[in-house]
Amino acid sequence: MPRIHIVLHEPEIPQNTGNIARTCAATGAVLHLIRPLGFEIDDKKLKRAGLDYWDKLQIHYYDGLADFFAENPNARVYYFTTKAQKNYADVAYPEEVYIMFGKESAGLPEELLLQNKETAVRIPMRTHLRSLNLSNSVAVAVFEILRQYRFEGLSETGELTKYDWNETQ
Repeated sequence: MPRIHIVLHEPEIPQNTGNIARTCAATGAVLHLIRPLGFEIDDKKLKRAGLDYWDKLQIHYYDGLADFFAENPNARVYYFTTKAQKNYADVAYPEEVYIMFGKESAGLPEELLLQNKETAVRIPMRTHLRSLNLSNSVAVAVFEILRQYRFEGLSETGELTKYDWNETQ
């Protein structure tokens, strides 16, 4: 099973981070939050978006990029940005991978992207639009990595709890 680390650099919107936390809980990904955050970690909107999954995920906090890299010196990081040339789906992700996303208003620092052009990737979208929603971008990336590993470790069938699916068809 792949080991996915989702790294958010200075996230600003609590609902996005809450949604991403829910994605982490559902997929087994680890969440890394790089300060400063644009909200308090006990923010009601953050808690609501993550629902009751907060105890089902692993979260690490860092005081800036230097702290993140010092704590994860061997991390193989892919930088998601609208400024990259390489398509995210054209990458064969390693079994343990860190995928980093920037803050909603500005993305990742340009200097960081210039230093890491070979691992900067983008999600294709129509021109003249700024970007996708952060939590949607994270979900797209996570599920591409999981797809490459044939969703190993995840349930392959859903459980119907309220009614039998065949009865509704």
